[in-house]
Amino acid sequence: MTATTTARVAAVQPRTARPPSRLRAWATRAPLLPALIFMIAVTQLPFVATLVISFLDWNALYPKERHFTGFGNYSQVLSTPELRKSVWTTILLTVTVVLVSLLLGLLLALLLDRRFRGRAAVRTMLIAPFLLVPVASALLWKHVLFNPEYGLFNGVLHWIGGDGAPQPDWISQMPLAAVEASLVWQWTPFMMLILLAGLQSRDPQLIEAARMDGAGDWQVFVHITLPHLRRYLELGVLLGSIYIVQNFDAVFTITSGGLGTANLPYTVYQTFYQAHENGLASAAGVLVVIGSIIIATFALRVVSSLFREEVSGA
Repeated sequence: MTATTTARVAAVQPRTARPPSRLRAWATRAPLLPALIFMIAVTQLPFVATLVISFLDWNALYPKERHFTGFGNYSQVLSTPELRKSVWTTILLTVTVVLVSLLLGLLLALLLDRRFRGRAAVRTMLIAPFLLVPVASALLWKHVLFNPEYGLFNGVLHWIGGDGAPQPDWISQMPLAAVEASLVWQWTPFMMLILLAGLQSRDPQLIEAARMDGAGDWQVFVHITLPHLRRYLELGVLLGSIYIVQNFDAVFTITSGGLGTANLPYTVYQTFYQAHENGLASAAGVLVVIGSIIIATFALRVVSSLFREEVSGA
């Protein structure tokens, strides 16, 4: 059969109709559209409304006097001493809780990476604080541990020192440390789980080869384990920062924002519900969201790099 005859036969035969690529793409995405519409309606529309309100001078007690103020609310958030102090408190609270919980989580992960009797039970008990409702965790620390009359801490001091033992009011004397202790106790298991997953993904042959070359435990940790955990440490810092920046429960429950512990989320609540300044509270809320988005962007990059490393290692 000549080439001309083959071409004629191919022209006569009916071609299989293929749907356009754009139509196939829409057919694939169509089942996800209801979820996408619901997410936009629940999350994005309220944020857009908050963004619009943040440009208004709007006091709920005087609704007829609201007017457009541009970036006035944002400049007031950044210039008012109370609001600037709440920003600093948020940074200090976040940095302290993340670093301390990351260090404790690393120590616990190194412990659980070893084989010993009862390891499963110990792991379950260590994870338990992270599974508690945040308000319940804060109430536990406020009443069971910190209470100056019947709290466990003062009870231990009385048991050790007798009637002359000091009985401090922990929340009044160290309010920010009290909030930080509650958050560290709750977030240390989260860091432990992330770092334990990193420890268990190490190459055992590499560690065995290092030990055969005479490397000790500290040298293996510094030169092999710690570089391997770098991405997991970054992930723990970023994810922990996202959640702790937005923390409201511990501050509200333990100190009610008093004694210099009011962070930015609590200040937003106080400005909105007590001062009725809708525009000012919205501007502060938008700043919290922007900070969380910046941190989340870095977190997503770290997660994607972890997946790329796992794929390339496989």
